[in-house]
Amino acid sequence: MGARHIKITGTGRYLPGIGIAAEEIDRRIGAEPGWVMRKTSVANRHFAGEETASEMGANAAREALERAGLTFADIDCLVCASGTMQQPIPCTAALIQRALGEEESGVPCFDINSTCLSFVTALDTLSYLIDAGRYRRILIVSSEIASKGLNWSDKESAALFGDGAAAAVVERSADSEVSRLLHARMTTHSAGARHSEIRGGGSGIPAPGYSEETAADYLFSMDGEAIFRQASRLLPDFMRELLGGAGLSMNDFKLVVPHQGSVMAMRLLQRKLGISEEQMLYVAPYYGNVIAASIPLGLDKAVREGRLNRGDRVLLVGTSAGLSLGGAVLIY
Repeated sequence: MGARHIKITGTGRYLPGIGIAAEEIDRRIGAEPGWVMRKTSVANRHFAGEETASEMGANAAREALERAGLTFADIDCLVCASGTMQQPIPCTAALIQRALGEEESGVPCFDINSTCLSFVTALDTLSYLIDAGRYRRILIVSSEIASKGLNWSDKESAALFGDGAAAAVVERSADSEVSRLLHARMTTHSAGARHSEIRGGGSGIPAPGYSEETAADYLFSMDGEAIFRQASRLLPDFMRELLGGAGLSMNDFKLVVPHQGSVMAMRLLQRKLGISEEQMLYVAPYYGNVIAASIPLGLDKAVREGRLNRGDRVLLVGTSAGLSLGGAVLIY
């Protein structure tokens, strides 16, 4: 498929509560002082208190609309692109619409979930509908509360995650404008499906089956080393096809915004793909792994700090549970 005429016109974010330092997580998981920083490099993260995911998402959405110079009346579709959900039914997007006070607007709402890659998947999918004229402007919101599902006896994952929300307003770019989605790609390799999962809560292990004995099935589990090994093997070929489809090389990008699942993943990306320090956008040290919100939080940070300007080429890339690899090449 050819390039799609879209542009991101506003981004926003919401981070709940006050920051929680690595030293506090050391205490919570019973680790020696400094263990979390050595293992994850996550110096700070945020945990939600009484906020719901829809309230967090609504706050991020309001900021994105304000920065785009728009109101909700200008939006034709609201998509929640998240790996966690507020409740099984209805979709979180509908709950975000209600949290925005727009419950009678009639604006269509639905969720897209490919865990950590949900924002990239939503941007790719919705870009066709925008380019075709089905929707004029859409609002993509990633709102994640990871902290509620962490298994605190699993130090590796408990030390890594944080909560937060980010949003982006996306609309069609004019033919005379440079903004485009040049190419996107996603592959799934379900041999790694057990590497990152919550087994309980669906039809496989339904909610009535919960007990003290089965509690671990309802909490997040991750085999970081297995993910690293599988991704390391698959990433070079995946990236050759992603960049080749856009007709670009890594040197052509002003910025790379990866999903920052772990320090190992970041080092893998830089080493395998030849990404310079100047190109790499880091958010994990400040927010932790915020699942699908990580990439739009990175975009928002880059725009705020002036590291990404109109006409710059930016690469969004990462892995997600499945195991999936995904990426999108944009001219911002």
